[in-house]
Amino acid sequence: MFTFTASCLRKLPELCHKHYVSRTCVKASSRLVLGIETSCDDTGAAVMDETGVVLGEFLHSQKEVHLKTGGIIPTVAQQLHREHIAHVVQEAMNRSGVTPGQLSAVATTVKPGLALSLGIGLHFSLQFVRQHSKPFIPIHHMEAHALTVRMLQPVAFPFLVLLISGGHSLLALARGIDDFLLLGQTLDEAPGDTLDKVARRLSLTKHPRCSRLSGGQALELLARDGDRSKFTFRTPMGQHYDCNFSFAGLRNQVTMVIRKQEQVEGVEPGALLSCVNDIAAATQHTIASHLAKRTHRAIIFCKAKALLPTSNPTLVVSGGVASNQYIRKALTLITDTTGLQLLCPPATLCTDNGVMIAWNGVERLRAGKGILPFDQEVSYEPKAPLGVDITADVKEANIKLPPVKLNISD
Repeated sequence: MFTFTASCLRKLPELCHKHYVSRTCVKASSRLVLGIETSCDDTGAAVMDETGVVLGEFLHSQKEVHLKTGGIIPTVAQQLHREHIAHVVQEAMNRSGVTPGQLSAVATTVKPGLALSLGIGLHFSLQFVRQHSKPFIPIHHMEAHALTVRMLQPVAFPFLVLLISGGHSLLALARGIDDFLLLGQTLDEAPGDTLDKVARRLSLTKHPRCSRLSGGQALELLARDGDRSKFTFRTPMGQHYDCNFSFAGLRNQVTMVIRKQEQVEGVEPGALLSCVNDIAAATQHTIASHLAKRTHRAIIFCKAKALLPTSNPTLVVSGGVASNQYIRKALTLITDTTGLQLLCPPATLCTDNGVMIAWNGVERLRAGKGILPFDQEVSYEPKAPLGVDITADVKEANIKLPPVKLNISD
């Protein structure tokens, strides 16, 4: 059986802690960036110096509101952002001890994400930079996720990155701060979205252990006590030799099994099934397997094309779903097999937050890239690709994977 011993995950919390220090430790001459995040359902802000030290941060989560409504309603998310963004930013500034006049720039997520949510963050930020005459740095949300690990330790370009969350799923090669090659992406829905929808269909908010957990957290918790062999789901896209993802078909498979089990147990939809742990375990394993296989193909492709360094090649995994320990273990089996180092930010930095946006702003400020004057017009983009799309090249390579057994123990 596989025992998870990835040293990177033991070290990262310590590395992260080093970047949260008293503001008195920061030199007055350091350039400072305010980061603002409102791409989905969390309102986040952070103030950071150019070395990556977090001087102050604050986050307002909408999770409990959306749990009650059974999913994120864009107009509700928009209203909550509108109500809280001024307080969130002010609190981050207060905690940092920094005044607006001391800031060197403001970095804000402008793409991709929920249009109504992005609009609140952008509108507030443009008002802020114009009021205080500060440069503005528009941020690509997925770029920020990809670069967060560089705040914690010096990861050199190029490296492979897997970004998995409630709204996104993609594989890319990071060659620079704003230089990415897109190897694969989801063709329908993201893994976090699938996990949430399965959890809702299983009515996990009624489960005594899951009432305050997100769908993904609930499934991961219940899966620990489940037997994944009780149900068999087909891993998506088995005959497609590329690095794209698809999760909608898997969700349909799970829904059909749930309906069948409801009939077997004689319960109405919405009731908790006795086999809920087993369904959770099988669903989680199939998602982990799909992610692992597509990542394995991306590694083989990058090695064949000499896109990764021969010394210490790295896979960075980030986004909300990267917090799932079972999925991390599956990916560790792949990196162990292929000789890559796996790096994952701590769970608090995998989910959306102002720190990662501030860090992306720091990276761009250092490099002098994408820095706009305060009076320039900027638009948000709900849909925005990351980098140069070479998914067709990956498909053309037609790489068939060698077998790897995903024997994962909790």
